Amino acid sequence: MTWNERLNIAVDAAHGLEYLHNGCKPPIIHRDLKTSNILLTGHMQAKIADFGLSRIFATESDSHVSTCPAGTLGYLDPEYQASGNFGKKSDVYSFGIVLFELITGRPVIMRGPEKNTHILDWIYPIIESGDIQSVVDPRLQGKFHTNSAWKAVEIALSCIPPIASQRPDISQVLAELKDCLALEMTNASLATERNMAPSSIPLEISYLELESDIAALAR
Repeated sequence: MTWNERLNIAVDAAHGLEYLHNGCKPPIIHRDLKTSNILLTGHMQAKIADFGLSRIFATESDSHVSTCPAGTLGYLDPEYQASGNFGKKSDVYSFGIVLFELITGRPVIMRGPEKNTHILDWIYPIIESGDIQSVVDPRLQGKFHTNSAWKAVEIALSCIPPIASQRPDISQVLAELKDCLALEMTNASLATERNMAPSSIPLEISYLELESDIAALAR
């Protein structure tokens, strides 16, 4: 998938989650958001699927308590795992993990010969080093714009604080992703215009060539 396609998938998935959280009355918490539960149509449009673990809130309350935390290893909200409290921000955490998978092209749990590594443990040191080329999926071969890539990383980071109250609402995440996509498209458009623009000729050289042409005609 191209970088643009990945951003569009992220926007579509955020749209779906935003509808569940804020469009449905009462809200619906998915509780098992992961890449395998985001399906793609033939036109690469993302749809959230598998609502087997979903919960409908009886009220607009922000969180509920579950004595048996459910979900998939690697995507589970740390606060939910520790206390059993779940709410909209639990889905936001899972969405942040999904977003990192889209950015890096790596699975949530990376299998190793001695131990397995969670995607966050792998990515934190690279982000701190400031090396965006090592963060983004190498299969893209650098075909993305740095500004939009960093913005996507920042959005993903905003979704994964261990304390739920520190995470944004999915509507804010969606707005930021739309800005990220617009930034990528603007940069791509500017790059295309630069490539298509005729090369400029220094004015003094143009005058010299013109004088030479006039002299030739006079002869």
